Amino acid sequence: MKGFVNRLPDPVAMMQSLIALPSISSAQPSIDQSNRAVAEQLATWLQPLGFRCELLPLPRQPDKCNLVATLGQGSGGLVLAGHLDTVPYDEGAWNSDPFNGTVRDGRLYGLGSTDMKGFLALAATAAARFQAGQLREPLILIGTADEETGMEGAQMLLETGRPKARHAVIGEPTGMRPIRAHKGILMEAIRINGRAGHSSNPALGTNAIEGMARVIEALRGLQNELRETFNDPVFAVNHPTLNVGHICGGDAPNRIPALCDLHIDLRFLPGMSIEDLRERIHRAAQTAVDGTDYGLDVHPLFDGTPAHGCDAAAAICRAAEQLTGHNAGAVDFATEAGYFGALGMDTIIMGPGDIDCAHQPDEYLRLDRVEPTIDQLARLIQRFCVEPQTASPH
Repeated sequence: MKGFVNRLPDPVAMMQSLIALPSISSAQPSIDQSNRAVAEQLATWLQPLGFRCELLPLPRQPDKCNLVATLGQGSGGLVLAGHLDTVPYDEGAWNSDPFNGTVRDGRLYGLGSTDMKGFLALAATAAARFQAGQLREPLILIGTADEETGMEGAQMLLETGRPKARHAVIGEPTGMRPIRAHKGILMEAIRINGRAGHSSNPALGTNAIEGMARVIEALRGLQNELRETFNDPVFAVNHPTLNVGHICGGDAPNRIPALCDLHIDLRFLPGMSIEDLRERIHRAAQTAVDGTDYGLDVHPLFDGTPAHGCDAAAAICRAAEQLTGHNAGAVDFATEAGYFGALGMDTIIMGPGDIDCAHQPDEYLRLDRVEPTIDQLARLIQRFCVEPQTASPH
């Protein structure tokens, strides 16, 4: 199995090469960057190994692309996936250049080292231990675009119905502990329209902040209803959560405010529908202002990310548990796993980084996890691509 590793650079050097290629995703156009250079670098390493590499531009952001790299023929097999973009970084808060891939104290420091360019380099290194002729079912490496903002890359994969595979590993930072479930995210903007007036006479206006207070009270009722109705003990926070995260209204203490804006975040469990939850939010807000003079507008801040749950008995869960010695658990942060699950794959989340240092200054990957991660990914490739006759079909 290990005869082909030398066809790639050293894995630390590969990670440094990816880190050195900025690929920041941001809602601010002045900060937002293409991920194409990262995708092209990965393709440059994978093509000589026999992978068929496709760069697929996003429909709404053609400067960004997904990489789909396939080794072997046929259907089924295994997907190893990660996103090619990073979050922005805090200027001056790092102790080294975020794009330098600095090695010190047994760690590789750099933007994307743990979340999650490091995983992609290690997945490529594991893949280099195999040749296409060994595989009974294909190995597919995927790098997605835009995960840190709208997950448009994963959405495009779902819309186009590819790739087709039986099993998938998303290499988000979990300390190489398998995760089989995560919550989904829904974010909504709510606006109350009132009527401005002089504060000396409340009858001269309609106070939008007071109208929003009615909406917040209704949302608290919705939160309690969801908490009582939906529960999943696999999660540490075993119920949906609704957070009132941002509010803005009025412009002076002596003026009745005409507008008030609220942004909310709802984290929900596997099996719950984004469309149903969005309708519940709209209905609660509308009921709060029915029979009043307030105007109401509710709209999504983004499309939403589906929750994900993989059967604990799935072959990929069992294999990962046997490799790592840890039971497959659940996390409260969201990933692209829901999209791969919707494509029909049994999908787990498992990567070498630590979530505690993701999105932080001095993000790092522990170097003592490099070789164990490569070995574990190679064992999964062996299990699900070379020896698929032992894998349980859907």
